Amino acid sequence: LAAAFIVAFVLLLYMVSPLISPKSLKLPGAHVVVTGGSSGIGKCIAIECYKQGAFITLIARDENKLLQTKKEIEKYSVNDKQVVLCISVDVSKDYEQVENVLKQAQEKLGPVDMLVNCAGTSVTGKFEDIEVNSFERLMAVNYLGSVYPSRAVIATMKERRMGRIVFVSSQAGQLGLFGYTAYSPTKFALRGLAEALQMEVKPYNVYVTVAYPPDTDTPGFAEESKTKFWPLVISCHSPCPCMSSTMLKITFRPPVQTIASGNFNSSVGSDGYMLSILTSGMSPVTSITEGLQQVVCMGIFRIIGLFYLGSFDSIVRRCMMQREKSESTDKTE
Repeated sequence: LAAAFIVAFVLLLYMVSPLISPKSLKLPGAHVVVTGGSSGIGKCIAIECYKQGAFITLIARDENKLLQTKKEIEKYSVNDKQVVLCISVDVSKDYEQVENVLKQAQEKLGPVDMLVNCAGTSVTGKFEDIEVNSFERLMAVNYLGSVYPSRAVIATMKERRMGRIVFVSSQAGQLGLFGYTAYSPTKFALRGLAEALQMEVKPYNVYVTVAYPPDTDTPGFAEESKTKFWPLVISCHSPCPCMSSTMLKITFRPPVQTIASGNFNSSVGSDGYMLSILTSGMSPVTSITEGLQQVVCMGIFRIIGLFYLGSFDSIVRRCMMQREKSESTDKTE
């Protein structure tokens, strides 16, 4: 019975494969817009696209950082026609302003072929210790900061029957972790937006990708690390960041190819692959191979995932008991 089910499933995927396999976007000459592009992951994705011949529009709040990044990216030009355009704007505050600056960018460099939503921020801490306005700020930056630019370019992409939209989520957008009660929901929200939007725009040959990077050695990660505390660090992180700034550029080359190919999920490393399988749910697939991998690996990965969840719970519980014991000792003294 199981064998018959697998055969039927493979045949079904074969029948629908022409409908789920998008054509790869050619980056030479393409207009790529990167929000949060002045540093970190956004900057590295911009560099990789520029190396492949794309025209780049960088959007971020800090004008000085934008100009510095522009100079750095221009070192990687492959022809004299390439341009790096910088726009200083907060993508999370005023939709009309975001729409206007993207219109200006398209007037200068042509229609947007790929939008990479990288703007984001993080706050960590226990739920009751996080200021209420931090929840509002993170939802504005991490979620609305992706909604506004996407909303501004989607109509043109549909008219042209071509486009890629990327939402940079996080592994904390696949798995809720201690200390991330303000951050994780904003990254989970991007997944819901991406799935709904993909269903709308797929007939127009517009494809959506959700990227799930792990902890990465970026300025944002360094700032976030200042507020982390013992159980969060032990349960979620290795002793050092996932990758150095040099490795960042190497590691994020495959996702650029994934994005251009129109894949819905983009993960990094073996743990990222496992999380993508475990959280695939009703998300779109773009190849027969991807669908089969999810079906075959889901069970064993769930067993591994349960082990990790048990370990995390044990660490948090031990930390709580240790702290209560310490507080009791202090009171006695």
